[in-house]
Amino acid sequence: MGRVFRIKARLRRFARRHPRINFIIRSTILFSAAFGGAYGFISGSRTGAYDPNAFAIGASFLFALACVGLAMTSMRLRWVRKKLRAVVLHNEALVDRNWELKEAEERARSLFESQGDLVVLRQTDGTIRFVNDAFCTLAQQPRAALVGSRFTLPVIEQGEILTDANGTRTHDQKIATPTGARWISWREGIVRPDAGQPGELQCVGRDVTDRAETQRALREARDHADAASRAKSRFLAMVSHEIRTPLNGIIGMSGLLLDTALTPEQATYAKAVQTSGDALLSLIEELLDYSKIEAGKIDLEQRPFALPRLIEDITELLAPRAQARQLEIAAYVDERLPVDVIGDAARLRQVLLNLAGNAIKFTSTGGVALIVEPASEPGHVTFLVRDTGIGIAPEAQARIFREFEQADERIAQNYGGTGLGLSISQRIVRRMGGHITLESIVGKGSTFEFTIPLTPNGGDGDRQKPFSIPDLTDRSIMLVAPQTIESSLIAQRLQRWGAQTCSLSDVTAATALLPERSWHAILVDGSFDKIDVTTLATAASAHATHRIVMFTPAMRQEYRDIAAEHFTGYLVKPLRAISLATRLTTPLHSSTDDTDSQIPDPESPHHSRGQATRRGLSILVAEDNEINALLMRSLLTRLGHQVVVATNGNTTVESWIAAKAAETPYDLVLMDVQMPELNGIEATIRIRAYETRQGAMRTRILALTANALADDRDACFAAGMDGFLIKPLDRDKLAEALAGLVASRHLAA
Repeated sequence: MGRVFRIKARLRRFARRHPRINFIIRSTILFSAAFGGAYGFISGSRTGAYDPNAFAIGASFLFALACVGLAMTSMRLRWVRKKLRAVVLHNEALVDRNWELKEAEERARSLFESQGDLVVLRQTDGTIRFVNDAFCTLAQQPRAALVGSRFTLPVIEQGEILTDANGTRTHDQKIATPTGARWISWREGIVRPDAGQPGELQCVGRDVTDRAETQRALREARDHADAASRAKSRFLAMVSHEIRTPLNGIIGMSGLLLDTALTPEQATYAKAVQTSGDALLSLIEELLDYSKIEAGKIDLEQRPFALPRLIEDITELLAPRAQARQLEIAAYVDERLPVDVIGDAARLRQVLLNLAGNAIKFTSTGGVALIVEPASEPGHVTFLVRDTGIGIAPEAQARIFREFEQADERIAQNYGGTGLGLSISQRIVRRMGGHITLESIVGKGSTFEFTIPLTPNGGDGDRQKPFSIPDLTDRSIMLVAPQTIESSLIAQRLQRWGAQTCSLSDVTAATALLPERSWHAILVDGSFDKIDVTTLATAASAHATHRIVMFTPAMRQEYRDIAAEHFTGYLVKPLRAISLATRLTTPLHSSTDDTDSQIPDPESPHHSRGQATRRGLSILVAEDNEINALLMRSLLTRLGHQVVVATNGNTTVESWIAAKAAETPYDLVLMDVQMPELNGIEATIRIRAYETRQGAMRTRILALTANALADDRDACFAAGMDGFLIKPLDRDKLAEALAGLVASRHLAA
């Protein structure tokens, strides 16, 4: 069966390939069959008798055979006509399609010609096959001259060539044209007209001269803006230096004046001068910080620091300002937080000082709380600054974080300020990886909150040893104090230590409650009437082991005698956690002096100024400003040091070399950076070079400058200076630095 099928398939394939031979064979077969049948019939009739029936049958057979042939021919003709009709319809469809293609080609050509883009088709060897009118116009040549050539437009400047993943290239070219230079943006790709044919390079160019000019103008504007920003920074640095120099004299001299014997009226005037100088200094610092942040030059340090100490230092620094407004300020650091963390302590201090300072400024009654607690995210710490001030309206809460903005004009008129503090703080917090949020109710207060990452310090470097949290479990402690922020934080801390805390705001009620149980300690706020406090202390002597009074530094003289007579100790507000823990756990036979009582009296003229108990230093002061030179001489002389003043860089170097040659070298050089003839940087370089050549002992040099930018500090350290003091001078920091140098010299001796 398969063999027969194969034979038939071959015969049909032969017939399709050779239709004429197939026709001849079929015709021959039919003719032979008809002729053979007729011949046989006639031959048979001749040999025998005539048979009319046989003749009729033969004739009928031949007629039938002819009819069959005619029918087959008719069917064949009908099939051929059907095929011809289909061919005609297909030809008509092809004609219509051809017309559509021609119309599409004409539309495409018209589109290419009508638009302004340049269109060029090139062969692989660069020969042009097609160009549109736009290209001809730009080339200033007819199409006939361009097609078949390898013409290229004259290029003045070639831009960067970029290649896509599909091989398409894009680039810009600056072309020379009769109307001037034009920028053309090219997009080039390989296209294949038909399968099996070589590809063509299709180039489409668009005139982007306006865009290029706009970008050039933007670049120039950006360069001008950068130059203006740099000029502004230089201007601010210069203005800061020029303002700081006389401001150093104003603040310093007013401080010296306050240390002298003055009448109350004179002391008031001198204090007003010093306060105004401090306000002006704060304004300068804000402007400089804003300039650095705007220029993107703020850098964060990652150094270990003690978090509780930082918070308590901030609270104590702001305490005089708060207490002067009869406000309370307190801090609470959750004991679950690590003591030592890694971060930028200076910037964190700046943010907290700004937030807490604003809280004090906008609070008339109540107080301010600085709370630090663990965040929900590991490795993060949450800071809250809460006050009971005027509050901020909802519509103004978003606006106050903008530059030079405040809640409203009335606040700006009544409270002053530049409106930069919150903006600077927000940017610093964002730079630290956090965000400041605000919750406020008008008339009730505000709470600023931000969370930043602070990594626990796991190194073995300089770490603060955490104090032992006292175990006050089942210990009863009475806290007698007004219902303020500080009292609530003290009660919260005592409860965390396990104490059973009873908080009262009435001295009479506290006195009546004393006999009900045995009290481990009674904490009494010194803001109550002195007689009531004394009465309570006397009554508590039989019921409480520890009797502690709490007062502010301004109340120190008033309550020191009372504390010594009726109490077992006292604490100075704002309270430190370690001081409270020490006072509650110190045995009564130990010294009754509180940890805080060791702090020098703030009313003393020499408070925390590090009086030189040992032999003073020999100090060379390089200062060209007469007032500042007088100030430095007065400050250092009061601290017990010997001072020599040089008015320029050359004199400074000469004086230092002369002291070295006489074997009476200076212990310290306070070097002003900006001086005539020879500035402080160059003078330091000369001194360090002389020390290297002579093998002399290194002299400690501290920069003394009104420039507070990081670049200025880096320049000082690069020149070989050992420290950096910014004008206006902080008397306490100066005294601390000198005291450390005195101590180190004493140990070396």
